[in-house]
Amino acid sequence: MGRGRAKAKQTKVARALKYGGPQTDFDRLQAELATGEHHEVDGADEVEVDVPIEDPYATDPYDKYYDGDDDDEPEKA
Repeated sequence: MGRGRAKAKQTKVARALKYGGPQTDFDRLQAELATGEHHEVDGADEVEVDVPIEDPYATDPYDKYYDGDDDDEPEKA
């Protein structure tokens, strides 16, 4: 026992977050949209990453044991 208070508190906090979220300052938002100011984040441009893609099967240690036949298929009579 003793979980009743803890659960009630969690429920109260969850409801407060769900229904009473942060208030939006519409005047500030309107002023920002009206001026057309746009704040760019540093490094927000497209970044080209040159990472070589390696073939994971290029150095297969079991390749020398492969004879080319598929053992999974049944033999035809």
